[in-house]
Amino acid sequence: MHFFAYMQAPLQITFRSPISPSRAIHERVVEHVAKLESFFDRIVGCHVTLGSPHHHHDHGNHYTVHIEIAVPGHTLNIARDPEPRAVREDLYAAIDDAFTNAERVLKEYIRRSRRAMTDSTEVRW
Repeated sequence: MHFFAYMQAPLQITFRSPISPSRAIHERVVEHVAKLESFFDRIVGCHVTLGSPHHHHDHGNHYTVHIEIAVPGHTLNIARDPEPRAVREDLYAAIDDAFTNAERVLKEYIRRSRRAMTDSTEVRW
């Protein structure tokens, strides 16, 4: 497990065997988290778990990426598991897919939060 706290939101990256930590993987994850922070500057933490649950001799590794984004009062969970029709044998593509989903989930959270704030501050006559 690796912990990096030089970003505004503390970032924790867990590498599950057989994936080994590398600077390139770390930088890819950091870039994606920075992009998420550009949408919402109140992210208080992010935990990314990278794994490969199965090794298929004829299909290669199928990577999993799980992202937990901590925002005030909530944790947003995003998983990118291999699916038969969308298998990623490239770890970087799996990371990109997971963060594309994370961006969508975070934007939806922001939209709902703003709507809830607007609804609660509405003056009723």
